[in-house]
Amino acid sequence: MKSNIKDDVCYAQPRSLSDRLAIANDFTKRFKYPVPFGVDDMNNSANDAYAAWPERLYILDKQGRIAYRGGNGPFNYDPKEVRAWLAARYGEIKHPGPAPSAVPAADSNQAGQAGKKS
Repeated sequence: MKSNIKDDVCYAQPRSLSDRLAIANDFTKRFKYPVPFGVDDMNNSANDAYAAWPERLYILDKQGRIAYRGGNGPFNYDPKEVRAWLAARYGEIKHPGPAPSAVPAADSNQAGQAGKKS
């Protein structure tokens, strides 16, 4: 669409499944996206089946069945609930603590000297 160009949209509206796949592949490479995700067919069957509009979170099991269905957004859209569900099922994720600073903190003597002119 010509309007996409002026609105700073990265891609034209896909007209085929191969267009959608190319956009998805570009996204995963560009942003190093590590999580697998699905690409809907051109009839938007997944969108119709899961009624994810305006916002909704789903978790599918290994057989592709819905294991968790979040509430409709924006008021019942709750990523914390999804995280709690995942933690209950698979265990908490342990995040490492903050990385130590590469710049050593100045001690009080150095800080006082910095403001003085020689």
